[in-house]
Amino acid sequence: MSDEKLPVAVKILDKEFRVSCPADERDALFASAELLNQRMREVRDSGKVFGTDRVAIMAALNLTHELLQQRDAQQAEEAALSRRIEAMQARIERALAEVGQMEL
Repeated sequence: MSDEKLPVAVKILDKEFRVSCPADERDALFASAELLNQRMREVRDSGKVFGTDRVAIMAALNLTHELLQQRDAQQAEEAALSRRIEAMQARIERALAEVGQMEL
C-alpha cells in the first residue's frame, strides 16, 4: 500500500470540498462526510440555527458530545470487565491455595 494521498471530492450542504486522502481511507472519508452532511442538515432544518458556520459548529458539538459519551461508556465497560477479571483471578488463586493445602 502506498502512503500517497489523492484528492477526493466530498459534498457537504451542497458544497463540494476537495480533501487529500490515502486511497485506503477513502471509504472512511466518504462515510465521515456523509454523516457530517446528515447532521448539518438536521441542525439547519431544525430552524434554530442560522448560518453555515453556526450549523457546522453545532453539528460538530453534537458529534463530539456523542463521541465522548461513547468513550465514557466504553471506559466504564472496560473498568467493569477489569474488576470481573480481578475477581476471577482472586477466586482461582484461592482455589489453587486450597488445593495446595489439601496436598500437604
